[in-house]
Amino acid sequence: MDKIMILGNSGSGKSTLARNMGEILGIEPTHLDALHWLPGWVESDVNHKVELLSPVLKRDRWIVDGNYRKVLWQERLEDVDTVICLDINRFKCLYQAFKRSRIYKGKTRPDMGEGCEEKFDLEFAKWILFSSKRRKKNLEVIEFLKTKGKDTYILKNNRQINKFLEGLK
Repeated sequence: MDKIMILGNSGSGKSTLARNMGEILGIEPTHLDALHWLPGWVESDVNHKVELLSPVLKRDRWIVDGNYRKVLWQERLEDVDTVICLDINRFKCLYQAFKRSRIYKGKTRPDMGEGCEEKFDLEFAKWILFSSKRRKKNLEVIEFLKTKGKDTYILKNNRQINKFLEGLK
C-alpha cells in the first residue's frame, strides 16, 4: 500500500481516514479540499490544483483524499495501487458534517484550505443528501480498478473503517 486514493461523499470521513492511515503507514496525506479552497471559501482553478497535486503524485508513496475528477484524475487512476471508497449512508454523512461544524466552529479544520472557517448551511446539506450520482460514479471506479488488479475496498460504516485500520497496524 503505497499510492492510495480515498473517495466518498462529503462528511463520510475521508480526511479522518487519510490522517489515520498516514499515521499508521508513515505517509503524509494530501487533502484535495485544502488544494481546492482558497481563503474565504473561494474556489481555486484547475491549474492551481494541478500545480499543487503534480509533485505529490511523483512521490513514491502518497495518500490523496477527495474526488475532484477534473484534477489529474486519469493520472491518479493509473498510478494508484489502493482505492478506498467510503460508502457511508448519506444521512450519517449529514450528521457527521453537522457535528464537525460544531467542533470546528469559527476555526479552519486541518484538512481544509487556510482561511476557510468551518460552516454548515442548507446548500452544503443538499450537496450531501443529493449525491447519488457521485456515489454511483465512485462505485463504478472501484469496479473498474478491481479489473485492473488494484486493491479496492468499500467501507460502509465506522465499524468497518476501524477494522480496516486495525488490519494496517
